[in-house]
Amino acid sequence: MKNTLILFTFLCFPCLFAVGQSTSEMQKVTIKWNLKQNHFQAKKAFLAEFVIINNGSKDFPINQAKLYFSYPRIIQQTISENVSFKNIGGEFCSIDFPENHPVIAPKDSLVISYVANGYSYSFTDAPSGLYWVLERDLNKTYPVANFNVNHIPASEKNTLKIAPEKVFNKNELISLIPSQQLKPILPSPKSYQSGTGFFQLDADTKIAFDSEFKNEVELFNNELEQLLGRKLAQSDIGNTAKIQVKKVSGLADEAYRLKVEKDKIMLSASSSSGIFYAIQSLKMMMPPNSWSKKNNSIAIPCAQVFDAPGFGYRSFMLDVARNFQTKKQIFKVIDLLALYKINNLHFHLNDDEGWRLAIPGLPELTEVGAKRAHTLDDSRWLHPSYGSGGVAEFPGTGFYSKQDFIDILKYAKTRHINVIPEVETPGHARAAIKAMDARYQHFMKMGKPMEARQYLLRDTLDKSVYNSVQKFNDNVMNIGLPSTYAFIEKVIDEIKEMYRLADAPLNTIHMGGDEVPKGVWQKSPAIDKLMEANHIKNYDDLWYYYFDKANEILTSRGLYLSGWEEVAMRKTELDGKQVYIANPDFVNKNFHPYVWNNVWGRGQEDLAYRLANAGYKVIISSATNFYFDLAYQKDADELGQYWASYIGLDKSFYYNPFDHYRTATEDPQDNPLDTSIFKNKERLTNYGASNIVGLQSQIWTEKIQSSDDLEYMLLPRLLGYAERAWVKTTDWMTEVDKEKSDALYQTDWNSFVNVVGQRDLPRLNSYAGGFNYRIPIAGAKVENGKVIANIQLPGFIIRYTTNGAEPSVKSKTYETPIAYKGTIKLKVFNALGRAGRTVEILNP
Repeated sequence: MKNTLILFTFLCFPCLFAVGQSTSEMQKVTIKWNLKQNHFQAKKAFLAEFVIINNGSKDFPINQAKLYFSYPRIIQQTISENVSFKNIGGEFCSIDFPENHPVIAPKDSLVISYVANGYSYSFTDAPSGLYWVLERDLNKTYPVANFNVNHIPASEKNTLKIAPEKVFNKNELISLIPSQQLKPILPSPKSYQSGTGFFQLDADTKIAFDSEFKNEVELFNNELEQLLGRKLAQSDIGNTAKIQVKKVSGLADEAYRLKVEKDKIMLSASSSSGIFYAIQSLKMMMPPNSWSKKNNSIAIPCAQVFDAPGFGYRSFMLDVARNFQTKKQIFKVIDLLALYKINNLHFHLNDDEGWRLAIPGLPELTEVGAKRAHTLDDSRWLHPSYGSGGVAEFPGTGFYSKQDFIDILKYAKTRHINVIPEVETPGHARAAIKAMDARYQHFMKMGKPMEARQYLLRDTLDKSVYNSVQKFNDNVMNIGLPSTYAFIEKVIDEIKEMYRLADAPLNTIHMGGDEVPKGVWQKSPAIDKLMEANHIKNYDDLWYYYFDKANEILTSRGLYLSGWEEVAMRKTELDGKQVYIANPDFVNKNFHPYVWNNVWGRGQEDLAYRLANAGYKVIISSATNFYFDLAYQKDADELGQYWASYIGLDKSFYYNPFDHYRTATEDPQDNPLDTSIFKNKERLTNYGASNIVGLQSQIWTEKIQSSDDLEYMLLPRLLGYAERAWVKTTDWMTEVDKEKSDALYQTDWNSFVNVVGQRDLPRLNSYAGGFNYRIPIAGAKVENGKVIANIQLPGFIIRYTTNGAEPSVKSKTYETPIAYKGTIKLKVFNALGRAGRTVEILNP
């Protein structure tokens, strides 16, 4: 009777909510999302629910509302009646409520239960960016002001939370090395010989340098001004100068020598990049807290250093398409890359969910393609993705102006970093397609069909049906249209002009090339004409046609083509099955494939080696070790995805680029890996090894909402990558005897984590404004009736409580085993008092 009355009241007064309920009342409608059960009904599925709660004083007419949100899972079945889920495109979803749905009375709630595919192992799997749209005003959105996620049901806590005992066991062989015994430079130099005493650097120190190193010395002097209060005075080369920066012959590009004595410092190299890296090493020899305050003097230990990189190509890829990062943050990332001698920034500037670079003459790319807000037709901007919500704001919305990009190029160049732009084609191109659709409509309304079709990226008569990995059915450029190539040429020419204005090097453009779904182009009249004109019989062969054309565009402009691994692969048949082989057509055209797909157990573990053995210049970008958007460890409270692996600091450190089978340890579910999967995999030949030109780490930003998130995911894992990209091989990689190899590795690993914990992360507390690096959780276990604890990074502090409270900087410091019986909470702190997550352990 009560529900009937509520429904009757609502039907009689349909405008009650519209007139009487304010935005503040909308904010009182809160939502909880609860994971109920993984492996629901023993299937690869999970049960979850939304709980919508009306905390306001008026009825909430939910039958006049729709709930929109981002969600990475596909809902298979709605258990609750009288509601319907809809996937609009990508991760953009809605819940619809029919007109006869009862209102939600004040203090009442509505539970919506459903079953979705796969599993939900982390809070990053939960819905995000929730907002309401009411029928009375379809152009206004109301963000859900209070959204709570309960992703760890009590029944699954043991499987969703990492056991502190497992962490303890991984840390068990790590021991503290006295700081004075550490080699302070990271990545490790080829040779470091400690001396006796210190050079005292102060504001009266004079510096002399050869003229071609002016840029490098000026950058260093600008930094010293912050540390010492003023710049160093310049002197002529000679004995009067205490710091001498000299050009010498005979050293390889990027190699350097550094000698610190009590009365002088000498830096020498054959190239400006070598001098730049010598300066970075000299900075690392300074006390880590030098950047936290003004210093009267800085003591630098006496030593001799010789160094040169193992790989000439050392790169980090940053995706700013899925979620944006500001120009200021890009500068900060460049400062970090430069410090660790990483010499390339691969800039992922467009994707389905965003176009981030202004292109003169194509304003729609940023007016439409760089903006995400509520829409159902994408005619004025793109629909929400990855939690960006109903209004256009950071990080879903944003772009770099032409001047911004020129500024970034200049900033990177002075720090010896090449910026490699990526223009995703022909797939992952939805933002560009929708932007050019808007341009098409604009000129058609003006009665200018020629201009309208000039850069159109889709065949308006195409009836092809496809679905991409990210659940889009409209994200692939039509390669049968001349206008598609006109668009690519226009974008490349404008990008090339920006590099010219910045006086920055541009040798390649990364053209994407990944994840074009099955079914694309197969019902396109433009494609039919293309195939007939070029005698193409197989739809798969369109791929090779396109990249041959893209290569012609680039080579005619003095550039070579880079792309994801698919640009170097050809689909064929073997024993009646479709397989991919190294494409012989492009092997001599200087294509550079970036190979990411090595996920253990999924069949492509040897792909990088097959392409290198075939003659391709390969950049290894392995998802299992260098995808830093993946979670650090298997814990429901850890930020990041986990489809390829869980990537702790050790995985970026121990990767063996020339035999990664030897250093593969866990499967994607973090279980011990069955190494028999490598039995018939192709191994890297000596010739193939010569084609491994470098390593790349990367961050995709689907789940990254802020600069803090970006830094958390990047650090400290970037330091492990930097070590591996600079130090090509080590004794533990080449040692045949496993027991000896393991012992050598443990020594190397222990030294590395001591340097990271005692020197590098303390420096990064303040360097370049300070970084929000991840602080690891404590390891703990019960032994002999007491709780013992340990840590991955020596130099950090474990604090604990026994009263149920969260550990704070005032809590007890862990020093000896804890005899307390009951639940103990432990947390790791850095020197500034910032902490990682809490772990709990029961001492029964």
